[in-house]
Amino acid sequence: MNGHRGVWVERDGRLEDTGIRFADSEEILVLIERLVAPLGRRIDLASPLVDGRLPDGSRVHAVIPPISLVGPALTIRRFATRPLSPDDLVRTGTLSHEAMDYLVQAVRDRRTVLVSGGTSSGKTTTLNALAFAISDRERIVTIEDAAELRLPQPNLVALETRPPSVEGVGAIDVRALLRAALRMRPDRIVVGEVRGGEALDMLQAMNTGHRGSLTTAHANSARHALMRIETMALMGGIDLPLEAIREQIRRAIEIVVHQERDETGVRRVVEIAELAADRGAPYELTPVVR
Repeated sequence: MNGHRGVWVERDGRLEDTGIRFADSEEILVLIERLVAPLGRRIDLASPLVDGRLPDGSRVHAVIPPISLVGPALTIRRFATRPLSPDDLVRTGTLSHEAMDYLVQAVRDRRTVLVSGGTSSGKTTTLNALAFAISDRERIVTIEDAAELRLPQPNLVALETRPPSVEGVGAIDVRALLRAALRMRPDRIVVGEVRGGEALDMLQAMNTGHRGSLTTAHANSARHALMRIETMALMGGIDLPLEAIREQIRRAIEIVVHQERDETGVRRVVEIAELAADRGAPYELTPVVR
């Protein structure tokens, strides 16, 4: 919803103009307040941005003037009634049966997988499907900014970050949740997305006995995803030399899955590559599927 300029809906990967128009910005602001107030969030001039999770699991993001120059803008991201399984991704053409068999076996073999891609490329959906392959006998801790993952395993702890309160205190970020997760005796740690300095904490967790963990990152290719992890780890605030961080990446991440959405809105895995643990230049990727 772009202010009173109109409402668009994405169907089958394409945006459609619904033809709906609001009379004025005040009408939209009232709607936004009615959505976020039950979530314990507020939006006003002091806090013109808000993120939240609706009771049905949908994610809501709103921004109002003066940050938004088109008036109040609202984005709601809905999810399917049930999470997609590996078979569903094969059926919808996200990747081939052979590629999915390879990834499912990799997860069962406790190989660490990084799923990369752009915004709305389907990274989280693929991550969720791969997590189906984790055994019911394992203890899983998931960490997300906004909870999207829905895993079927019984021994599961789902953690979600918390923004600061009205007074500006009480925020809990991904780094804090990663540290907490290590005290929960996890067999696997699934991080919905790494965006900053928490990448260093994640790499250290993967290198200290939590093999087979899964995560996603924004990137333009499999190789670029590793460089992004490298850059984010440097943001971790610990004075480690670059080569030490690269060694952590080579030892932690074993498989990179890169996903894209094409101009028709179809989401596909376009590259699967294995990362060599030995010294590369700086990373030696072997394509498995391209």
